[in-house]
Amino acid sequence: MKIGILGTGDVGRTLAGALARRGHDVMAGTRDVRRKLGERPTDTDESSYRDWLAAHKAVRLGTFAEAARHGELLVNATAGHASLEALATARPADLADKILIDVANALGPWNDGGEMELFVVNTDSLSERIQRAHPRLLVVKALNTVSARVMAEPAALAGGDHDVFLAGDDAAARETVSRFLREEFGWKTVIDLGSLAAARGLEMMIMVWLKIWAALGTADFNFKIVR
Repeated sequence: MKIGILGTGDVGRTLAGALARRGHDVMAGTRDVRRKLGERPTDTDESSYRDWLAAHKAVRLGTFAEAARHGELLVNATAGHASLEALATARPADLADKILIDVANALGPWNDGGEMELFVVNTDSLSERIQRAHPRLLVVKALNTVSARVMAEPAALAGGDHDVFLAGDDAAARETVSRFLREEFGWKTVIDLGSLAAARGLEMMIMVWLKIWAALGTADFNFKIVR
């Protein structure tokens, strides 16, 4: 399958690498290809993106628009505050009737108390804003409640005995994404929360997720719904 992944950070790299290893035709999208290839490693990156591409030769790099055109399935792995801008660079025809798995969170800047804040909350969500901006896109919120490593390797944590959630307005798209998560990454339990309005709660979960990360000192954890 041709997959376009918008975003080249840790999440974008992890998903692109995992899906390429599965044999998919993956193109990662960035704002400026030349600038991305010229960047040096940051404090959070072990290698530059150029070095990462050299080690993942099956992944190609293009602009956001090119990645959107390339993919039969799209993944939004951009920073939440940049998601709408990134998608706005794509032609409407290149987004129409495609599923977009939105893994981004609506995290805004630090507030005066040194805490992260959501730039949209309670009565709206980033996923809903994306859906309104691109009504022919089939937006499905998923994977935003776990770290990049857990997204792609759920079995590495507790043998995969934990849960992932999804939400979207199109039932067929939700089923497609649920099957994709099970078959491509090995998720055992995918809980369908229904319409995209549920993305509001899913995005708000990042606030407690950050606190758990700080308390545990690791991002290798997840939620398990006990029934």
